[in-house]
Amino acid sequence: MTERNRVLSTRTIAWWGTGIVLLAAVAAALLLWLLGGGTPADSSRLDALRTASSIVVGTGGAAALLLAARRQRSAELDLEQKDHDATQRRITDMYGKAADQLGSDKAPVRLAGLYALERLAQSHADQRQTIVNVLCAYLRMPLDGTDEEAQVRKAAQRILMLHLRPGGGEEPNGSYWPDIDLDFSGAKIIALTLTHCRIRSIVCYQTEFQEFATFRGTEFRTKADFHEAVFLERADFRGTVFGGERDVFRGAKFEKHVEFGVHSEAGLAGVLAKPGYKRSWPPGWTEERGDDGWLRLVPSGVSK
Repeated sequence: MTERNRVLSTRTIAWWGTGIVLLAAVAAALLLWLLGGGTPADSSRLDALRTASSIVVGTGGAAALLLAARRQRSAELDLEQKDHDATQRRITDMYGKAADQLGSDKAPVRLAGLYALERLAQSHADQRQTIVNVLCAYLRMPLDGTDEEAQVRKAAQRILMLHLRPGGGEEPNGSYWPDIDLDFSGAKIIALTLTHCRIRSIVCYQTEFQEFATFRGTEFRTKADFHEAVFLERADFRGTVFGGERDVFRGAKFEKHVEFGVHSEAGLAGVLAKPGYKRSWPPGWTEERGDDGWLRLVPSGVSK
């Protein structure tokens, strides 16, 4: 046992108690001998001593009250710390079990892991970005080509969509997760729908979008990176707001229909599109046909 944690023994407490009683007896005898004559002067001194004693006793009581409050606060802090530790252990256990489920070879078990992570993120805001990172990492894993795996991935994408929509007006979304970053770098995304979302940042460097990809009405507040992304089917960016850097689509390829509308402001320098499909670009951009048959976007008024 350390010096700091040493506890007073019963014998030590008894000796201190006996000493205090003896000291009080000696003080009482001394006061009786000095002020027990009954003279007016002795009475005045005795009254003053009583007043001083009352002040001392009151001060001692206040000190004792302060000590009791300190002990109570210390006990409350200890209880809060224990609750915090228990909560963190519970979160860690839930997170670990859900992550293990995502590694299962059975699609229903993986789905259960996704929804367990969703519940954990909804209940604990400080865990949301970490859990979103896990979902994004799962979507970056290689596709096995099965329909079951496609359904699991679409479920992960739907979870993200539902919690990245802030809602508005008379129907705000109470399950909205603000200030979330998405990283789909190198992933193969199937039928992505992120419409009317508000996302802090997204990285889709060399991402392959299969079936379709729609970001209609979504706001990327600080960053959007679609460099060298490939859109195999229809892509919809109508009404999308791109914050931060503007040159966000350099090297991106649109193999079929693509719609930006007239209200999106996006950096499209170096974008490639296949001819023969419906295309709608923001103002300020024009197409040039390259030697390889692809259409290349350049700012209006700029030629080869």
